[in-house]
Amino acid sequence: MAKTDLPMLEQRRIEANILKPVYEEMAKRLGEDQAQEILGAAIISDSIGQGRAYAEGLEDRGLLAFRDTMAQWKASGALEMEMLKETDDEVHFNVVRCKYSEMYREMGLGDIGHLLSCNRDGTFCTGFNPDIKLDRTQTIMSGKSHCDFRYRYEPEGD
Repeated sequence: MAKTDLPMLEQRRIEANILKPVYEEMAKRLGEDQAQEILGAAIISDSIGQGRAYAEGLEDRGLLAFRDTMAQWKASGALEMEMLKETDDEVHFNVVRCKYSEMYREMGLGDIGHLLSCNRDGTFCTGFNPDIKLDRTQTIMSGKSHCDFRYRYEPEGD
């Protein structure tokens, strides 16, 4: 996927409207497990490509430059976040409200919302800079009270 100038919530709504009938047809023909496997793999591949597109032309591809991309994901109040730590090597925050999750549920896509959005969080950074890693143990999409994002910068060979 190429870089977009739209608020990411709107971009994801457009994508979900396109993917919903495709996913439903795949599930009908192949079964839900295989349809989810195919959709998940496609989204991961797209997310890595999108990370590369966002990094293209940047001299600094460090963790704080990566953090700066979050403005597009938070646009229109899409995410309410509590920032816990911001250094050159670690960015930790909790998402306490996620309009992505709310939107997918409203669209009848709550059962695959994790594939459409949450799945991207760790793989986008792989495309942006493979030295950026994400640890997350829970998401609002999976019914938890918040999403715990713990990004860290770990250069290869260190």
